[in-house]
Amino acid sequence: MNTQIIRQLRAENCSLVLQDRAGNVRTFYKKGLRDLEDLLDHEPDTLKGAAVADKVIGKAAAGLLVVGGVTEVYAEVISRLALPLLQKAGIGYTYSLLVDRIVIPQGDDRCPLEKIVEPAKSAEEVVRLLRRHFEEMKKK
Repeated sequence: MNTQIIRQLRAENCSLVLQDRAGNVRTFYKKGLRDLEDLLDHEPDTLKGAAVADKVIGKAAAGLLVVGGVTEVYAEVISRLALPLLQKAGIGYTYSLLVDRIVIPQGDDRCPLEKIVEPAKSAEEVVRLLRRHFEEMKKK
């Protein structure tokens, strides 16, 4: 893993740092999965072959990263439920802290998106469940 993007993640108070196949580095600042969702929807080629450093990777983020085709990830915090998706896809990963579950910052409840994707058996199913949820949220 490129330690430059890990240092950048920590130094710039961003949520995500991505290094594409050409070596270009970009930083992202949106909360939650929004940046990964935007990249997958609007710039899918940017994810293919990329290295990503992220603050938090749960099963939901792992599904997006796998479907996006990244080759390696670093997480400040990663959930145990994310690991099988990354391993099955052959994505290299490192992390600072391994946790049983991702909790919301406002309390000790599990992240709602993690609850939504919990039954998924594949990264593709994770993405389908997330897209369905996001579409339902737009209707409200």
